[in-house]
Amino acid sequence: MVGKAYLPSAEIAERVRELGAEISRDYEDLEPVLISILKGAVFFLADLAREITVPMSIDFIAISTLFQDQQEGMGSRRQVRFLKDLDQDVEGRHLLIVEDVIDTGLTLNYIIRNLWLRNPASLEIATLLDRPYRRMVELPVKYRGFTVPDEFFVGYGFDYKQKLRNLPDICELNL
Repeated sequence: MVGKAYLPSAEIAERVRELGAEISRDYEDLEPVLISILKGAVFFLADLAREITVPMSIDFIAISTLFQDQQEGMGSRRQVRFLKDLDQDVEGRHLLIVEDVIDTGLTLNYIIRNLWLRNPASLEIATLLDRPYRRMVELPVKYRGFTVPDEFFVGYGFDYKQKLRNLPDICELNL
């Protein structure tokens, strides 16, 4: 079931260190708010936060994306809703959304539009994995760990049926 390690933990750790150093330089004297989207990004967020050397705060959001079939073969409609919102006011703050993976970008675009309504000073994105070739909307991805193929991964926060998140490597899943 769990295939070979696509990204070994040592390679992930090295890239997270590099991203942490870059973010620290870019956010010097800005005290960013790191926003993690639950649940998958928590592992990346925890490691990234330990590598960032500037003062910051951390907050979380949780969302649900439902796909509803529309009548008469018109495809499906996405419905996104917040299950958990931020605990702090972010007006005038520098926001950094920390994501595990970005595919189409549709859900993240919804989150970004919602956060901009709260008048932050800035808003950027850090993602561990990126699939830009699947993107359906433009997103301001400033910090990118790895560009990856369209495979199903488990480990380091990525799950299969809420299991296997705890694997230290990012592994391919053979179903």
